[in-house]
Amino acid sequence: MKLTKSSSKNSTTYYVQKSYRIGDKTSTKTVERLGSIEELKARAGDKDPIEWAKEYVKKLTLSEKESRKDITVKYSGSRQIDKNIRKSVNVGYLFLKKIYNELRLPKVVEEISEKYKITYDLDDIFSSLLYTRILSPSSKEASFHYAENFLEKRNFDLHQVYRALEVLAKENDLIQKKLYENSMSVIERNKHILYYDCTNFYFETEEEDGFRKYGISKEHRPNPIVQMGLFMDADGIPLAFSMFPGNQNEQPSLAPLEKKIISDFGIDKLVVCTDSGLSSAPNRRFNDTKKRKFITTQSIKKLKDFLKEFCLSDEGWRKTGSKKTYRISELDPVEDYHTTFYKDRWINEDGLEQHLIITFSLKYQAYQRKIRGRQIEKASSCLDHPSTLTKRSANDYKRLLSQEHITRHGEMAEKSLIKLDMKKIAEEELYDGFYAVCTNLEDNAESIVRINHKRWEIEECFRIMKTEFKARPVYLSREDRIKAHFLTCYASLVLYRILEKRLTAQSPEVSFSCHEIIQTLRNMNMLVSLGDGYIPVYERTDLTDALHEISGFRTDLEIVSNRNMKKIFTKMKKEEK
Repeated sequence: MKLTKSSSKNSTTYYVQKSYRIGDKTSTKTVERLGSIEELKARAGDKDPIEWAKEYVKKLTLSEKESRKDITVKYSGSRQIDKNIRKSVNVGYLFLKKIYNELRLPKVVEEISEKYKITYDLDDIFSSLLYTRILSPSSKEASFHYAENFLEKRNFDLHQVYRALEVLAKENDLIQKKLYENSMSVIERNKHILYYDCTNFYFETEEEDGFRKYGISKEHRPNPIVQMGLFMDADGIPLAFSMFPGNQNEQPSLAPLEKKIISDFGIDKLVVCTDSGLSSAPNRRFNDTKKRKFITTQSIKKLKDFLKEFCLSDEGWRKTGSKKTYRISELDPVEDYHTTFYKDRWINEDGLEQHLIITFSLKYQAYQRKIRGRQIEKASSCLDHPSTLTKRSANDYKRLLSQEHITRHGEMAEKSLIKLDMKKIAEEELYDGFYAVCTNLEDNAESIVRINHKRWEIEECFRIMKTEFKARPVYLSREDRIKAHFLTCYASLVLYRILEKRLTAQSPEVSFSCHEIIQTLRNMNMLVSLGDGYIPVYERTDLTDALHEISGFRTDLEIVSNRNMKKIFTKMKKEEK
């Protein structure tokens, strides 16, 4: 605290003031009005009024330090609030900022800034784009304005955001490489079992160009799309990604990105797990080496007849921990409902020796038949409406309908006859409950099935980007800015996944959903008490407790003093190194 004075033409008034900080902005607050020189003389007695005032300020400062843990906040019912001063700030981003700093991304971005001689704050822009993608996903302009809600005030202009995107796109490979390298000291990475999959993202436009092309949209939208190929490690943390035009086949995208991982990341011994859409013969051969192996979903329908018969046959099934064999027709619908049975053999497909593993589950069979039952209901509603029949996809319920143009007497019908295709339905039911994978690993069937089962996590990565992070639709048009947009989505996903893994390790008995974690971070707001500190206005829960435990700081005190908040930032700054 300090003694200040305000002079006018006729008098001088003395005040006690203290400095305070909101993020990186410093200002002052009047703590007490001491009055004019005459009023000071009255309070000072025999002492010099100015010396008395200085001693009084010193006592207030000491008293505040002694009672720092118990802060009394005073408000007036007659005084207006200050103009242009934020009274509420978000601190949820601090838990992401801690991981951002631990990954030493400020240092990475600093090197990029020096390379391009950038004068604006590229680190502030990049980090803000990551935090807002998680906390308030929207357009770049909306993200720019949302960043004003953070405790630390942003230090860049909107036009600089778009300039930054161009630079980030050029350094895409470097940032991915550094993210991986630096993450090794932040969290343990299971990098020898990798999962690869592709998805696509649509644009709010009808015009395609060299990068945005019409293709098969995952959302079945009639818009141009771009495609993303993503590698994920065995713990569900993204490893690398690539972008390619929407009209290209996704199968050739695997090898180039895998080669980049091998050369740039130094990972040469690995097992790549994919779904059937990416299990082409060239991809299998690419990973048929001493150091590289594959596990891929295998369509039973596409196997040769004798192998198909082996897969669907009734006998020869086993379950983990038992040498006994079982018949599917003799399984108990209650006792065996949750058990997965399997059988396997080595085959030669596409010139490759492969280990074919088939699983069967009554639960999976019931699930598939439940889904088909709903599709049959939908298909039945089309029986009297031939005009509703359009081109059918592999999973469209209209595939279960057949259309006849002749009567039972062999004459041309005036009206097409639509009916349920019972033969088609019966054929599909033959495969219910069965699932197959092919691999060149010599491991036992149980471990291979266990590895393949985790493939759902890469689907979850795409779901998080599309739903929670709202990565699409994309409103950018330039290719470099589009790629930079997905770089920020990817980096945000890395931050989130590391946070999620730490929460799981901290509270293994509690399961926090993705939506719950992100919503909690979004709602972690604090009231600014000028000169005193920050008062939480969010609900304290098991999740907020876990967030503070894994991060090593607390914002859930009744009031967090300016001094303690400064300590949090100082500690985070040290973690950049």
